[in-house]
Amino acid sequence: MNSFQDLQHLAQVMHDPTITAKQLGQFGETYAALWLRTQQWRIIARNWSNRFGELDIIALSPTGMLSFIEVKTRRSTLYGTPQEAITARKQSQIQKTARWWLYIHGSDYPHTGIRFDVIAIRVCMELAQPQVDCIEHVFSE
Repeated sequence: MNSFQDLQHLAQVMHDPTITAKQLGQFGETYAALWLRTQQWRIIARNWSNRFGELDIIALSPTGMLSFIEVKTRRSTLYGTPQEAITARKQSQIQKTARWWLYIHGSDYPHTGIRFDVIAIRVCMELAQPQVDCIEHVFSE
């Protein structure tokens, strides 16, 4: 299968009302990584973790920007938008984890800059495909 076929398959799975919120989140992260590839991004790492926390996706944009991406997947906005789920504590955790990743791996991947992005995915039963919103520069270092 190619990335587009993989996205179609994942969309069907994500629309299954019997999957748990945790499963939806995991499928959402995979969907986001595939979606980024279709947009010419290079995925460097997924679910990289250390004692400070976990980074969902680390990727290079088509322009060479190194992006630390938090993925939030929701079925509804009843409890707020996906990006609103990133609290100040979570933001701090992501920044600390990213600093550590940069210390270890930063020179391995030439980049034009660094940013923190959110990919918000909303699975709406009325739509065949999840809605993907890539929000750049959600917060800064």
